[in-house]
Amino acid sequence: MTAFSLPDVPIIQAPMAGGITTPALVGAVAEAGAVGSFGFAYSTPEVIVRDMAEARALTNGLINANFFVFEPVLPPNEADIATATEMLCALPIAVDKAAYDVLREPFVPDLEAQFDAVMHHAPDYLTFHFGLPPQQIIARAQAAGIIVGVTATCLEEAHAIARVGADFIVAQGYEAGGHRGTFTAFPKADEGLSSLSLTKAIAQWGGLPVITAGGIMTGADIGQAQANGAAGVQMGTAFLCADEAGTAPSYKAALTSWHDRRTVMTPHFSGRLARALENTFVSEMTQSAFLPFPLQNTLTGPLRKKAAQDGDVQFQILWAGAGFQKIQSAPATEIVKRLVDDMRNC
Repeated sequence: MTAFSLPDVPIIQAPMAGGITTPALVGAVAEAGAVGSFGFAYSTPEVIVRDMAEARALTNGLINANFFVFEPVLPPNEADIATATEMLCALPIAVDKAAYDVLREPFVPDLEAQFDAVMHHAPDYLTFHFGLPPQQIIARAQAAGIIVGVTATCLEEAHAIARVGADFIVAQGYEAGGHRGTFTAFPKADEGLSSLSLTKAIAQWGGLPVITAGGIMTGADIGQAQANGAAGVQMGTAFLCADEAGTAPSYKAALTSWHDRRTVMTPHFSGRLARALENTFVSEMTQSAFLPFPLQNTLTGPLRKKAAQDGDVQFQILWAGAGFQKIQSAPATEIVKRLVDDMRNC
């Protein structure tokens, strides 16, 4: 194991895949004294090397690189593809049916290749979502002095994380925006613990240091997490409207204006449950068939790309956690400063 530590600013900017965690955002957060994070879930080795190099050129601060641990994916049968495609074609958005012919093997990235790429400009932290990475990756990272963390959504997952020798646990509460980090896509029972309840349970068990994630938007929220045993917090939604974030302008506009809109859990964008602002896609697809993760994510790609190009927020993925109404639009360094000031004044 590697000795766990955080900077004086106990904030990890959450790793968000899909182009949101740009080198500019990661570099700015790290330069402000927190931990900047890349969401490299779907990234090619070439993109990983490039983005890490750009961020390292911007800061000497601390950087986290995050990857998904994908479950094995079987090739889908033609009938299931046809059904899922027809569901998308029925939506009121102009996407040619031929555009959905996108499913090609390999269906998931090669984690070993991604890890080799990230080691060209080694991060300070390496974190994983959706399960336990191979033991050899943990060992190689720790041998290089990298601190390794894994997401847990319940105490059972936290115990498993400790057994493989990780250095810390990201306790993801049910309030979190984006993908639910359960070890299996649809577990028989998801306790749905809040971020504070989960943090308290893991901290009382005392196996590993814990970072609270889910619904953390203010300095007061950070203080509450620490009061329940957290060493620090992970914040994603709070940085979606940062100037440096790769969030589409229309997405940012929805986050700052849809204050009466609720967030809901949906599997229909990607094939796994994730929390997003409710829009037409979410409401129209509620009863629709979908492919397993990440096949559904690939299949909906053309629709999401078209919606983003058109500025159509009704068919974009609008990942957002509870409390998104408190989001700030500002440079990342200013967001970090405000959070620290707020935390110290509580």
